[in-house]
Amino acid sequence: MGILSNLALAFKGGSPHKPQLSPPSGRFFYASGSGYGVQGGSASGQSYAALLRAAYLQNPVAQRCVRIVADSAGSAPLAGDEAAKAIINIAAQGTPLLSLIASHLVLHGNSYVQIICGAVGDIESLYALRPDRITVETDENGWPKCYLYQVGEKTNRIDAMTDDGKPQIVHLRSFHPDDDHYGLGCLGAAAESVTIHNAASRWNRSLLDNAARPSGALVYDPGEPGAVLSADQFDRLKAELEASYSGADNAGRPLLLEGGLKWQGMSLSPADMDFVALKAAAAREIALAFGVPPMIIGLPGDNAYANYREANRALWRLTIMPLLGSILDGLNSALTQWPSFGADRVGPLRVDMDQIPAFSEDRERLWSRINAADFLSDDEKREAVGLMPATHSLGQ
Repeated sequence: MGILSNLALAFKGGSPHKPQLSPPSGRFFYASGSGYGVQGGSASGQSYAALLRAAYLQNPVAQRCVRIVADSAGSAPLAGDEAAKAIINIAAQGTPLLSLIASHLVLHGNSYVQIICGAVGDIESLYALRPDRITVETDENGWPKCYLYQVGEKTNRIDAMTDDGKPQIVHLRSFHPDDDHYGLGCLGAAAESVTIHNAASRWNRSLLDNAARPSGALVYDPGEPGAVLSADQFDRLKAELEASYSGADNAGRPLLLEGGLKWQGMSLSPADMDFVALKAAAAREIALAFGVPPMIIGLPGDNAYANYREANRALWRLTIMPLLGSILDGLNSALTQWPSFGADRVGPLRVDMDQIPAFSEDRERLWSRINAADFLSDDEKREAVGLMPATHSLGQ
């Protein structure tokens, strides 16, 4: 093997003696986003399914954060090629395709969009595959050559490219510093905070089930030294307490004690009561992991933003727009390889910021500045605000 071949393999993360090499994250339409992607698990040892169950299915803060980001991405107004917008809408099937892609990126760190071809050999529809069912298979040089989609015992093999070099799978992924094929999502970073928040919720429920107050101790006063309760007496008292005096249905019920027994109530110390503040801190950390300002999800006591409008603008500018940008870049790169979505069409897909309420003030200031710039031509002004030149839009 020559020196040039060795250098090429070295830059792919391997050596000439190791055939399975990792590709750089720029091929096959990889794009940066936000998500979770340690295939099969996380740094804490929990599987993706376990993290998904604890966060999205059981935790209200995590689920609301994901829904805010995904629903906002799916409802964002788009501009560009009408055919590309139409194919995305067709692929939605009741749920916006961009919402599915954004959800997978946020939760898993990877999103796989399969391009379905019609009878004429062109794109018929797009379909978002579940990322936890997909395994990337590489060639001898470490480049992805196909994707294995497994459902139960059945595995479907999807080649990365068609025979004539057109993409069949659009793999969008977030940055993972320790993996070349899969992206890294938000579930792993939020796992500990989700565990704390869920545990605090269970604590509150247990406290409510026990008359919404701390338990106490039933103290036996023998009256004479050395006297103790027999085993039968102890078991009887325990069974009576559990049956007649524990639980929310028995809250406030008076306790009837026999001679020699007294009830010693217990109270929570200020340190024990700090779990309330701990739960609020965990909720903020969950929102931080998903890039959602705490004020947006109604967390009390958060004064990081002057008002709700500033928090909503920060959400769009710092989380949703970068995520949408990476998704649309990946889709544009793949779609333009097909004849009906060639690069000569009327511009790639992009977010129409003029129709987003969160940016209305920013866009108004931009339009005012551009309109006052007498040294710019009309086409230059249109380009500055993200519009196509007038001559191009008229088809001249």
